[in-house]
Amino acid sequence: MSNSAIFARRGGLGSLVGWFIRIVIYDICITSISEIFGVPRLVALFIFLGILAAISFGGYLMKQKMSPGVEDDDY
Repeated sequence: MSNSAIFARRGGLGSLVGWFIRIVIYDICITSISEIFGVPRLVALFIFLGILAAISFGGYLMKQKMSPGVEDDDY
């Protein structure tokens, strides 16, 4: 399979650009955390992942509070 066929199947060049933009944003966040707290980048990565986990857990708790009987994968 050629590279053009792979890009066409997965959403094209826009998908690749979007992926790079996300990587740059994550890198900026991790670098900022590293500089603010004065920790190595690996520790900043784990802090960033912890923040994301806390946000997702908070969203899950809000969903359960607002509609406790509704499950996403019943359909």
